[in-house]
Amino acid sequence: MTNFRIDNLQYCNWSKQIFDINQDAKLDAIHVTIAYHEDLNEVKKNISEWKRHFKNYEDVILHGRTYKDIDLAHKLGKTAVFFGFQNCSPISDNIGLVEEIYKLGIVFMQLTYNNQSLLASGCYEDNDSGVTRMGKEVIKEMNRLGIVIDMSHSAEKSTLDAIDLSTRPIAITHANPSFWLDGKRSKSNRVLKALAKSDGMLGFSLYPHHLKGKGDCLLNSFCEMVARTVDMIGIKHVGIGSDLCTGHPDSVVDWMRNGKWTKNKDYGEGSAMNAGFPEQPSWFKDARGFENLEKGLFSVGFQENEVNDILGNNWYNFYQGINS
Repeated sequence: MTNFRIDNLQYCNWSKQIFDINQDAKLDAIHVTIAYHEDLNEVKKNISEWKRHFKNYEDVILHGRTYKDIDLAHKLGKTAVFFGFQNCSPISDNIGLVEEIYKLGIVFMQLTYNNQSLLASGCYEDNDSGVTRMGKEVIKEMNRLGIVIDMSHSAEKSTLDAIDLSTRPIAITHANPSFWLDGKRSKSNRVLKALAKSDGMLGFSLYPHHLKGKGDCLLNSFCEMVARTVDMIGIKHVGIGSDLCTGHPDSVVDWMRNGKWTKNKDYGEGSAMNAGFPEQPSWFKDARGFENLEKGLFSVGFQENEVNDILGNNWYNFYQGINS
């Protein structure tokens, strides 16, 4: 049986060095963010840059559109790169653009990034009105095309609405349970149970603001959290979505949080005293930390097949379902 290694969320400062690190980590696939606050024209520029990456670094990466590309990447010793949006800004108020982004190769799209969007409420809003009228129509269109609904940055009711409305399993690609770390970006037991009941997937985040103790988080604490989550929702519904931002200058955090919607500083999950990228824990400085995750998961009692499920096989099976 083939065992896969998949990191289902990265937003790195892409270079040959980063691609080599992912290859050293034996990652067969990554889901990369190509839009936070961009409009469609800006997305097309980002895709043009990715086309250059695929040409310049064809020895280590290839463009992923279906699970078959993960198979191919594994066979060739490369990493398949799947595109996703962390916001719905590229489609604006035009539902016709959902099909256009699908044709551009977009596999995941969040309905919102922290704030209220035209589709749903973000986790930083005081009032969560749930999925909007347009959001319901966009979910139908995403289901028709096979674009995965991602609710990583969405508020509670909106997330539960999306799970209920979608005829396909949704994903929370990068977040952690609130029972471990209470925070606006953490997911409640209710959400996690509904996600699993609908055959959805949770990707555990390694971004320090999502970790207990931030950069001082202990590997054992993280792995015990994984074990407790598995006890709650089952082994088949969890994976890794590291949220790695390797190689970016701190100024990029301003783009991620502030975008185009405010003239002020929005420090999000950080603080005014720590506005830049936080320090990664020593055991997960970059994707090569998958080796430490493997050891840590074994140490808290997972069996080999379960470790392989968590570190990639579950995401591979999810990708298979996208195209069914």
